[in-house]
Amino acid sequence: MDQFMERAVELAVENVRNGGEPFGAVLVKNNKQVAEGVNELHKRFDITAHAEIQAMRRAQKMMHSHELKGYTMYASGEPCPMCLTAMYYAGLDTIYYCNASEDAVEAGLGKAKSIYAELQKPKSERHMEMVHMPLKDGQEDPMQLWQERT
Repeated sequence: MDQFMERAVELAVENVRNGGEPFGAVLVKNNKQVAEGVNELHKRFDITAHAEIQAMRRAQKMMHSHELKGYTMYASGEPCPMCLTAMYYAGLDTIYYCNASEDAVEAGLGKAKSIYAELQKPKSERHMEMVHMPLKDGQEDPMQLWQERT
């Protein structure tokens, strides 16, 4: 299993040398590497192009499925809230990481820590305003339509 973490760190180092951020990830199932990724924000201009997300996208595309039950993620850095949430949605079993969020903060990459703190607050106290807008009278409810379909 150390080989997968070594590969994740190697990917992170290569990414820094290529102008990216220090994050690499390897997705594994049954002790075999399925996909890997690095942060590609600098190439794709896509804030969601984190290493873990990129690895999951590649695996899901190959399998034509969004389910990743039975998979393990090896990440060079502790997953940010977005990546962690995506891994929960995909159903991953285990996440191993090398550098902790505190290491990222120390290196000047500290958004994840402040976002984790922000998510602990009630919606009314968060920095980003969230406004609930109920359906208009007579407007079809997509949630109800989904329930009827399933």
